[in-house]
Amino acid sequence: MWNEVTGAIGLGLIWTLMTFGVFITYRILDIADLSVEGSITMGASIAAVCIINGVNPLLSLLISFAGGMLAGLCTGILHTVLKIPALLAGILTMIALWSINLHIMGKANVSLLRVTTVFSYVMDHLGLQKNIAVIVVAAAFVLVAFLLMYWFFGTEIGCAVRATGDNPNMARAQGIDTNRMKRLGLILSNGLVAMAGGLIAQSQSFSDIQMGTGAIVIGLASLIIGEVIIGRRTFLRSMISVVCGAVVYRMIIATVLRLGMPANDLKLFTAITVAIALSLPTIQKRMRSRNARRKTAC
Repeated sequence: MWNEVTGAIGLGLIWTLMTFGVFITYRILDIADLSVEGSITMGASIAAVCIINGVNPLLSLLISFAGGMLAGLCTGILHTVLKIPALLAGILTMIALWSINLHIMGKANVSLLRVTTVFSYVMDHLGLQKNIAVIVVAAAFVLVAFLLMYWFFGTEIGCAVRATGDNPNMARAQGIDTNRMKRLGLILSNGLVAMAGGLIAQSQSFSDIQMGTGAIVIGLASLIIGEVIIGRRTFLRSMISVVCGAVVYRMIIATVLRLGMPANDLKLFTAITVAIALSLPTIQKRMRSRNARRKTAC
């Protein structure tokens, strides 16, 4: 049981980076960016190939981040320059990244067994168990990303990105280049997602072309669950909810698997969870309206 709990926490912290990326596009820019499903695999592919070719595991994550930024830039150009709808632009990038990722790896999957990763390095030098090492490393990355994001979105440029998502017409009236802000948001989002992919590959000791399938749903599930638990009245609270949601989601998955749910049903379970969480505001609004009508009738 202890191993399952620590494993879920460690994996949840790693996926927090991915959920940060979804948070930037879905909540700040109000864009459903499907290119993250290709970006997360791209990050894993880059990290895996770099490591087996002798690159420092930590440096490989930075290279993954840069690769994800390029993917986000492509989506941004398709959307803001070529005027392709954001959803379709993300799909086009995701499709293109499938072939690009195959070219990066040279095959469908790359093994990282018996090579040094950031997790094995911490295990060897600090004498920690695998799950604890994952928690320590992932928590460090989450803390750095959390602080940098909180700082950045408090700057003038960061506030411009937030204004673009809140009200693009008003932002343009204030002299903000909304297309540029959208591209910047997509670049940062996909960079974080790709870095998360690099960490996932190192924690699981392999990179696979299929590992990005359903990533956007997992990110949305983590985001929505966190918002239901913590709320999002302030920007800081929203960011805390991302961390909480990612960990809680993985704890839920570990629990349902322990209770006997077939692994093949996890995607279905996640989709249902997201659908219920997204519909909660509507359900609550209808219940309030119904209760108000009943009180008026009485």
